[in-house]
Amino acid sequence: MTAVHGPAVLAVYQAGLDTRDASFETAAPAWDRWDGAHLPDHRFVGLDADEVIGWAACSPVSPRPVYRGVVEESVYVAPRARGRGVGRALLDALIASTEDDGIWTLETAIFPENVGSIALHEAVGFRVVGRRERIGRHHRRWRDTLLLERRSNRV
Repeated sequence: MTAVHGPAVLAVYQAGLDTRDASFETAAPAWDRWDGAHLPDHRFVGLDADEVIGWAACSPVSPRPVYRGVVEESVYVAPRARGRGVGRALLDALIASTEDDGIWTLETAIFPENVGSIALHEAVGFRVVGRRERIGRHHRRWRDTLLLERRSNRV
């Protein structure tokens, strides 16, 4: 993923946000804010010809050295590309790159209603480690999230 992909990455992100089951966020940020929050060596786009149809990236969970091997990941797939293996390919690439870099834990929080994302994550080795009840308000209602993690077998 490069800055050239930025507008399309943000459009795919916004399409996910518009489902109201992908994130507490409601609007994609400007590219420079998004870019600054994600690790440059661990971000990927899925392409159909030259069109971005999905992306995966991760962010550090903490600046503390003890957590240097723990990141929060995100994966988003364009509506027209869902169910075609794009998310799986992106997560496989992200897992390989993070493990090659010594990262031992990927974590993510998913709304329980987002059963497709939960199934995708479980298919690549994530497991539910907890439920955060009424953790935040989203569109004027309290929402729970499931905390999922994937621990590396290599690192």
